Parts: sequence; C-alpha cells; structure tokens
Amino acid sequence: MVLIDGTLIRTQRHTGKADRRNYSGKHRSHGLHFLALTDERGRLIWISAARPGRTHDNTAARHDHILAHLRAADLGALADLGFRGLDNDILDPVIVTGYIATRTHKLTRGEKEANRVLAVGRAPVEHGFAHLKNWRILAKLRTDPARATQLLRALLVLTNLEVNR
Repeated sequence: MVLIDGTLIRTQRHTGKADRRNYSGKHRSHGLHFLALTDERGRLIWISAARPGRTHDNTAARHDHILAHLRAADLGALADLGFRGLDNDILDPVIVTGYIATRTHKLTRGEKEANRVLAVGRAPVEHGFAHLKNWRILAKLRTDPARATQLLRALLVLTNLEVNR
C-alpha cells in the first residue's frame, strides 16, 4: 500500500500574465503543484512533474495516469478528499478516500471513525512532504516548471538518503 497526496511548493511571483496560472486560490499564493507517493513510513517513492499551482489533485492524478499505474502494480493507495471521484470502481477500489458530510447528509459514527482511521494512516505522507520542504533552496524558488521538476526529483533522492540514515 502507498499513500498519495498533492502539495504546493510556493514560488516567488514572476511579473506579467504568464504567472497567473501558478496562483493557487486555495493557498492564496503562487507556486507549483506536485503529487507524491510515499510508503507507509512516509519515505517518498515518487514525485510528479511540476504543474501550475492552480491544478487540482484529481487533475494531476489523471494526467499522470496514477490509477492505471497503481492497478498495474497491484497496489492500493490511501488519499485525502481531494482525490474523491478519481476511482469510481465500487467493488475493487484502488484509491481509498474518506467520507464527506453535506448539508443533507451528516456523517454516521462509523463514517467518522473511518475518517479518523484514514487520517491516522495518511499522516506519514504529510511527514514525507515536510522532510522535502525543509530544503532551504525551495524557500526562494523562482524557476520554470521543468527545472523545478528536476530540482525536486534531486531533492527527493537527497531527502531519502537523509531520512534513511
């Protein structure tokens, strides 16, 4: 089993209209969106290519064909609510997400407990991102997405060396 999540790596804003697509309304800042897979201990396994900051987790996962790759590897994944609707196979889901409450549907005790268990299981992916974001070079990132992808993949290797010591 793997854990999947998306994160925004904040960048310094470039001037002009070209950088508007890097603005994330959710975070109210400019940045680049990345998806990552971690193991159950929070070690980063894979990181996606950089996408504009406004990209949703589901959109990035569809572009990277995450579902097909997980099925081919016979793996399951725990994910947050940002991935709801990605895997519509009810009988054999690959990506497990939590339950969402609406105005008309309040969560039952069982659904709340399932969300708690899922949150505990997903905590290591957040730790993996925290280890990756500790690199000071990311504090002043101001580059194009292709170079940012190369930089983050190099930092992924260095992070795994550091964490596994």
